[in-house]
Amino acid sequence: MARYTLHTAAGRVRGRARRPVRAVAVVTAAAAGLVLGLGAPAPAAAGHGDRQGAPAVTRAGLDPALVAGRGASVDFAEQEAENATTNGTVIGPDRTAYTLPSEASGRSAVRLKPGQYVEFTLPRAANALTVRYSVPDAPRGGGITAPLDVTVAGGHRTTMPLTSRYSWLYNQYPFSNDPQGDLLHPDWWITECGCVPASTTPAPTVDKPFRPSHFYDEQRLLLGKRYAAGDTVRLTAPRNSGAAWTVVDLLDTQLVGAPHVEKHAANVVAFGADPSGRRDAGDAFDRAIAHAKKRHLKVYVPPGTYQVNRHILVDDVTIVGAGSWYTVVKGHQVTLGAPAPDGSVHTGVGFYGKDAADGGSHDVHLSGFAVEGDVRERVDTDQVNSIGGALSDSTIDGLYLHHTKVGMWFDGPMTGLRVTRTVIADQIADGVNFHTGVSDSSVTDTFVRNTGDDGLAMWSEKTGDARNVFAHNTVQSPVLANGIALYGGTDNTVTGNLVADPVREGSAVQVGSRFGAEPFTGELRITDNTTVRSGPFELNWKIGLGAIWFYALERDIDADIQVTGDHFLDSTYNAIMLVSDFPVKDKYAIRGVHFKDIRVDGTGTSVLSARSAGSASFENVDARNVGAVGVNNCGSFHFPASGSEFSVNDLGGNDGGGTTGPWLASWELPNTITCDDRPPVVPPPAPAPW
Repeated sequence: MARYTLHTAAGRVRGRARRPVRAVAVVTAAAAGLVLGLGAPAPAAAGHGDRQGAPAVTRAGLDPALVAGRGASVDFAEQEAENATTNGTVIGPDRTAYTLPSEASGRSAVRLKPGQYVEFTLPRAANALTVRYSVPDAPRGGGITAPLDVTVAGGHRTTMPLTSRYSWLYNQYPFSNDPQGDLLHPDWWITECGCVPASTTPAPTVDKPFRPSHFYDEQRLLLGKRYAAGDTVRLTAPRNSGAAWTVVDLLDTQLVGAPHVEKHAANVVAFGADPSGRRDAGDAFDRAIAHAKKRHLKVYVPPGTYQVNRHILVDDVTIVGAGSWYTVVKGHQVTLGAPAPDGSVHTGVGFYGKDAADGGSHDVHLSGFAVEGDVRERVDTDQVNSIGGALSDSTIDGLYLHHTKVGMWFDGPMTGLRVTRTVIADQIADGVNFHTGVSDSSVTDTFVRNTGDDGLAMWSEKTGDARNVFAHNTVQSPVLANGIALYGGTDNTVTGNLVADPVREGSAVQVGSRFGAEPFTGELRITDNTTVRSGPFELNWKIGLGAIWFYALERDIDADIQVTGDHFLDSTYNAIMLVSDFPVKDKYAIRGVHFKDIRVDGTGTSVLSARSAGSASFENVDARNVGAVGVNNCGSFHFPASGSEFSVNDLGGNDGGGTTGPWLASWELPNTITCDDRPPVVPPPAPAPW
């Protein structure tokens, strides 16, 4: 069987989300034409809009009934453009990395030429909308701006400014804004040639732009009045648009309440903050915070846009906005004259607790405002996150975090943080990362979309994270890495989440011994989550992943791990994978993982792909529409006569299967070698009620 190795760089570094070298498949000429707008994609064979009847409201591109009780409770209704009325062209579905459909919600979207439209019908009353879209990059990078006409109820018309300044990344990690750039690391191994270009004669050439990605952005708009269910929202690419095309992925609509008013508080405007955004308000925020702490008041940030171009230090303070649609704290990215002590070469808007080494911050409460950053490139040494530092015994509620590097990056040790009801969109790296000794903390009812790295992560580097919970969150379309990632830790829980559409170098949920993480100890509970359109193709290994995958790279994984009540829907390859990296396959194993009360609805290949020594047990795992052998058991690739090095324990109630019969048949037990390194993919039908 073919060897597989995930080639890595230096690994993550403290607080800055350093990632492995991301080596990926060649972008074909056809794919490059689609991404750059050089050729028109073919219309979809079916489902191309022009739908009649009630509006099609979805959650992560699915019928909401399929994910009831899972994911974030949000106050907006999601409608996919491919289900709306349009005279444009549906692109997709397609799960091939580096194409516009692959990064779209549901893996399809609508492409508009100038003069074309897509029209949605409001499913309920609304006065605000969010459009997820893509427009082309400038020929030499840096982005363009383009208008989008918004017409509501056939009358009210406004123009929404779209931009590609915060999208379109290229090349090898940590990526570039230059579509015509040469390899950033010619001394790194790449999959395109299966070689190290700098050490290869003749030197290989790669297509330019090389590995384009991160195509989408989103824009919000308050409509100024309430519109009724049944009214229409038409999005039109103007005939005089400077963009050759505009792709609309989806529309979120909601009814936003009146601005919140905090009467007995230190109002930042009274301390000199300019709500028009023309003058820097950083010092005014500091003055308001200092006054509030002396008088035991809250800080109130009324409606407006406030320019802040640096970190606001928070400790023992409550900052309340009028609501994330009304109060916006927005900043420019600023290049520092010399690197900061923490290694940053830029700064920008963000609310930061003190470093853990300095005691951290406590009793910080942030709610009801938006943070709009200006981060357009990934610099791992930079602290340009919306929220950062160490925040113990604190709460974060109802924020909207946009265009920063990481939505929230917490460097512990710290304890007792609660993140609730927050939206995190269009980040260059992670959505939320609990890094180094974060304990007794949680993220709940939070919506994360279009991150450039893990959506939600617990990373136990040097000091283990403990007793944390990720509960009832939605993570959609992480462009790179995983929806939810767990790197070591003790007694942590992931429950009730909805994860959709991971694109490359990761999947929906990963349990990994990597990035220098401390071991998994105690209990790990992964319960009642739903994944959809995950288990993608791993471009380095050239094999399919699992919707949930366990990865032993730096040590054994052998804690008490229970995966219970989870639903794995429409997995591109496998529902479950357990894998050790090939160079360490005889050193590390994955043992004693328990799967119970699981539903698997559709796999391109197997329910279980075992590529490690170890064991797992299965009880009441029901599967249907399975495309290949139910258990693809390669063990650690020695293929001894005694059977695979990986054992499967059948605890009963494991029913269903697919094209090859029952998914867990007696002949597969306990360790029959059924190894097919790259089985053919049988695309499953769309998920349906069980």
